Amino acid sequence: MGLFDDLFRGWTPLIILAVVVLLFGATRLPALARSIGQSRNAFKAEMKKGQQEGVAENSTAETTQAKPSDTSADSAGESSTTPKP
Repeated sequence: MGLFDDLFRGWTPLIILAVVVLLFGATRLPALARSIGQSRNAFKAEMKKGQQEGVAENSTAETTQAKPSDTSADSAGESSTTPKP
């Protein structure tokens, strides 16, 4: 049996609701809910915009061809990234 099994049974939800109304006030709750809804809608719109940009970047990357790397230094036995003394 878990710690929160009996949390939402009986009078508990009504008591929690009463405490929330007393803390925030009945007039501020609709404004709070509206603000949360607007934030959620803005977040969803930005996520959709980001996904569309990601798809556009992926399609651009697939159409461009990568240049072959210059391997002449590696084939001569010299490392171009780390010089050895």
